[in-house]
Amino acid sequence: MDMTIEICCDGLEKALAAEKAGADRVELCRGLTVGGLTPPRDVIRAAVAALEIPVNVLIRPRGGSFVYSPEEAGQILDDIIFCGNLREEGRRVNGVVFGALLPDGAVDITFCRQMAESARTLGLSTTFHRAIDESADIMKALDAIIGLGRIDRILTSGAASDAYSGRRRIEEMVKAAEGRSSIMAGCGVTAGNAAEIVRTTGVREIHGSRPEIIKALRG
Repeated sequence: MDMTIEICCDGLEKALAAEKAGADRVELCRGLTVGGLTPPRDVIRAAVAALEIPVNVLIRPRGGSFVYSPEEAGQILDDIIFCGNLREEGRRVNGVVFGALLPDGAVDITFCRQMAESARTLGLSTTFHRAIDESADIMKALDAIIGLGRIDRILTSGAASDAYSGRRRIEEMVKAAEGRSSIMAGCGVTAGNAAEIVRTTGVREIHGSRPEIIKALRG
């Protein structure tokens, strides 16, 4: 199976364990109890220096809504620039993970374009995170995100509480996005449901916090 498995890691120790378990990529963050936040810069440096597999960094300054103030937007852009300019032991950050909405639940196209263009200019891969699951209309949000033309993948649970519950909607999103962006299923992915999520949805990327899903998908 041609499958990319990304493991969400809130620290260097977990990232190293995920690499050892056979992860293809890690998403580095902190604050998983609030859905994940931007990790400290020293942790980003350490992970980039230590890991052989690609490191994507979550860019999210706080928990709660994905509607950001001008000050928060400035911090987000500064963190993207930091990641793009970082070099440690001959290695660099692979990509950044971001997203933003307007108060009405639509995608904040203006700010998302700024983030995506900044990342692309710096040679970073781009992932739109689960802000899409909080949007007012997930399929309209999907089209808006893809319309940016600069997003490599979209992480989603199909607007459900977990990816297994949202697997039919994720399947719909995969079909709608085909050839334009990769849909990555995430949230609540376990060794017990990972294979069924992949089978039903047709995703070629999956995201979870448990390295056990690697063995479940690859044996």
